[in-house]
Amino acid sequence: MSQTDDSTSDEQGTMPLTESVAIVTGASSGIGAATATALAAEGATVVLAARRVDKLEALADRIETDGGDALVVQTDVTDEDDIDSLVQTVTDEYERIDILVNNAGVMLLEPLERADRSNFRQMVEVNLIGLMNLTHAVVPIMREQGEGHVVNVSSVAGRMTNAFSSGYNATKFGVNGFTDAVRKEVSADGVRTTIIEPGAVDTELPTHIPDDQVLEQFSEMDLPTLEADDIARAITYATTQPQHVDINEMLIRPTGQTSL
Repeated sequence: MSQTDDSTSDEQGTMPLTESVAIVTGASSGIGAATATALAAEGATVVLAARRVDKLEALADRIETDGGDALVVQTDVTDEDDIDSLVQTVTDEYERIDILVNNAGVMLLEPLERADRSNFRQMVEVNLIGLMNLTHAVVPIMREQGEGHVVNVSSVAGRMTNAFSSGYNATKFGVNGFTDAVRKEVSADGVRTTIIEPGAVDTELPTHIPDDQVLEQFSEMDLPTLEADDIARAITYATTQPQHVDINEMLIRPTGQTSL
């Protein structure tokens, strides 16, 4: 749905997402699944993109049972052919893309000297290159529409570094820099960008940590955590603002998180 006419906003000042089409990557679990559910509840048709198609299909069933619309497109964001196929599938089906939520990511924390170089490569390809390539594929469509919204899920690790997190920090700092540079290119054409920077969130992301010592230390930190739904609400808030409002960045920590 076009959000150019701000006069259609509700009494809270937010815009309905009815007739909007939203792609959400990493939609098989965690923040991605919660975001897809939240956007569907606001009226958007959600395109569920991830590798685990069984989980995507189960999520699509739940969304449709609740009255929403969902399309499953199995996608590996590190595969450029998958990215192009995803975008082509969506434009063939709906003829537009209004929202892109780049959420897919991995967090492979290791001390530098014990780090596996393949883990560096995986984080860069998933967290950064995949996000860049999908944004590259979608932005021309949004520009032609005269509007659109790219939401890139970064991290508090995109603002500050931590021991054993050098590779992950590098990718999330990259997400922040890339997104803000893109904003300066596309904002005049009606395309909005938002960086979402969660603190500790209760998802499966920490289970990716390959180093047993770091995993043990991480589990012993006893951080307060956010729920995936908390981040989904923030993304929904950003994407339902009137067209003239562009929330560029949201840093969201759980109350009581002071270590990062």
